[in-house]
Amino acid sequence: MTDLEKHQRMANAIRFLAIDAVEKAKSGHPGLPMGAADIATVLFTEFLKFDPTAPNWADRDRFVLSAGHGSMLLYSLLYLLGYEDFSLDELKNFRQIGARTAGHPEYGHGAGIETTTGPLGQGLGNAVGMAIAERLQADRFGTDIVDHFTYVLAGDGCLMEGISQEALSLAGHLKLNKLIVIWDDNGISIDGAISITDSTDQIARFAASGWNTISIDGHDPAAIASAIRQAQASDSPTLIAAKTTIGFGSPKKAGTNGVHGSPLGTDEVAATREALNWSHEPFDVPSDILDAWRIAGLRSAHAHKDWEKRFAEKDAETRAEFERRNRGDLPSGFEAAVQDYKKQLAEEKPTMATRKASEAVLNVLNEVIPETIGGSADLTGSNNTKTKQTLPVTPDDFSGRYIHWGIREHGMAAAMNGMALHGGLIPYSGGFLIFSDYCRPSIRLAALMNQRVIHVMTHDSIGLGEDGPTHQPVEHFAALRAIPNLYFFRPADVTETLECWQLALEAKETPSILALTRQNLAAQRTTYEEENRCAYGAYVLIDSEDEAAVTIFASGSEVEIAAAAHAQLAEAGITARVVSVPCFELFETQSDDYKASVIGNSPVKVAVEAGIKMGWERFIGTDGIFVGMKGFGASGPYKALYEHFGITPEAIVSAARDKLSSLDN
Repeated sequence: MTDLEKHQRMANAIRFLAIDAVEKAKSGHPGLPMGAADIATVLFTEFLKFDPTAPNWADRDRFVLSAGHGSMLLYSLLYLLGYEDFSLDELKNFRQIGARTAGHPEYGHGAGIETTTGPLGQGLGNAVGMAIAERLQADRFGTDIVDHFTYVLAGDGCLMEGISQEALSLAGHLKLNKLIVIWDDNGISIDGAISITDSTDQIARFAASGWNTISIDGHDPAAIASAIRQAQASDSPTLIAAKTTIGFGSPKKAGTNGVHGSPLGTDEVAATREALNWSHEPFDVPSDILDAWRIAGLRSAHAHKDWEKRFAEKDAETRAEFERRNRGDLPSGFEAAVQDYKKQLAEEKPTMATRKASEAVLNVLNEVIPETIGGSADLTGSNNTKTKQTLPVTPDDFSGRYIHWGIREHGMAAAMNGMALHGGLIPYSGGFLIFSDYCRPSIRLAALMNQRVIHVMTHDSIGLGEDGPTHQPVEHFAALRAIPNLYFFRPADVTETLECWQLALEAKETPSILALTRQNLAAQRTTYEEENRCAYGAYVLIDSEDEAAVTIFASGSEVEIAAAAHAQLAEAGITARVVSVPCFELFETQSDDYKASVIGNSPVKVAVEAGIKMGWERFIGTDGIFVGMKGFGASGPYKALYEHFGITPEAIVSAARDKLSSLDN
């Protein structure tokens, strides 16, 4: 058997495992695995550095299937290469409940899946973050133990999505030369030929952003290998435009949209078997071909052993630090730094905007957590995410700890996910809360993947003032609280900001958003308490000695308003209490007894927040009072806006008194 014949049979093993799994499930996308099988065979058998017996080895190459609908390509590879999590039974259970072989690759379902893909373009954005992380870690620990590539298989859809432009332009600017994108250029989408919707010269587009570009026949193994070698030697990121035929081998459906997202059907499966000279039963890979794949799976074991020797030669302190960061553990000095600063705040009681409070907190925490990597989407002076410890990362110097992401919120959020997935770093970034809409798909995926990424989102309400309703978040609190496994924090002062930062950093498997103010806020917590009260999600900030007639619930900047209303009620002889609600999600994790004690039995319950009411029924019931926004904001000085929209202590007191009067009657 010639090398070409061996290659073709190995590639056909991928094709038919994909065909058979999709056929058995009666659902799936066989076209991409059939078309990209030659690319995958060359990449995984000749170039990719990995170890199926140690799938989380820190210096493995990363492979991202950005075109996640072609998931059977990845599952077939992982089975053939000997990854324990992907048995033949798993492939036979493709797209079934409880199987590791979900419809799109799901991070955490099995070793070998580097990220959750499916929403097109996200994988490409993740890969940019992985390549950034590799460069950052290589600078910190040396290229003798951090030296790997990030490979992406992207489809036409990935390149059409707008996120691709943000990702590729940033990668080109930062000269991420170890990022190699292979474009499965098959010219077909669900609706038909790409020419129906797009005339972009993709090669010119990538070249314009500083990429090395190579065009090849994606079914020619020699050309594929030559292109990857050129890409590995490049001083720029590389796009390999691989011209392929979707559904390669199918006599009637190859090259058509009919093979993109549907099973081939019994007759066409049989015809494809005949056309590709594959006489084996479904899911049957002949022993010589399976052996060849398993040998390929062992190829990088030598590289892993060599790496272990180099790692062992590092001093004990470096090894311990490298392993600590990759585990995601916080350094030993973290807790003490938090408590020391909390004591200082109790003494100083500063009045400041929570965006400035966050900067002050970061100045403390960045000193003791060297793996934090900050950044901002061109809003550094507004987000206050840069501290004295975080020098900028530049195309030629990755020793810094601050990334100027540019006006690329979507790409920034996706790349942050990739940095977290890579391991060893804790990414945090800055943006305006209104632009969480641009980040939302990536934030949702961070929550789905259980990744610790932290978004500092400032200008969190009508309190930003004159920029007006286009920049004033109204529905965003509720929209973000709706995402499962996401902590949405609205701290009320500098001490709560410190506590929320502590919780975000300690949450290894949950992303966080810190929604922070532009306007100054007075200190609400004025005595030192070791306990993190924000960890309860909601807590009684101002209690009443007697049974309270009114309970006011508030978050963020509105806690100050609630406290002022409490003072006015007290003057009027009305007993009241104030509950600060920095995090709905953490409150829901508390015991039923605790939740009941915080909500209390006051006959009048009021919620105040400069956003819409949705979600506050949890605290005030369906008949409670809501003081907040019912529509969009307006342009004007922030204090005037609060008056205009009736979010004031006086409005709270008036509504509470009216409700009490109606109850008395």
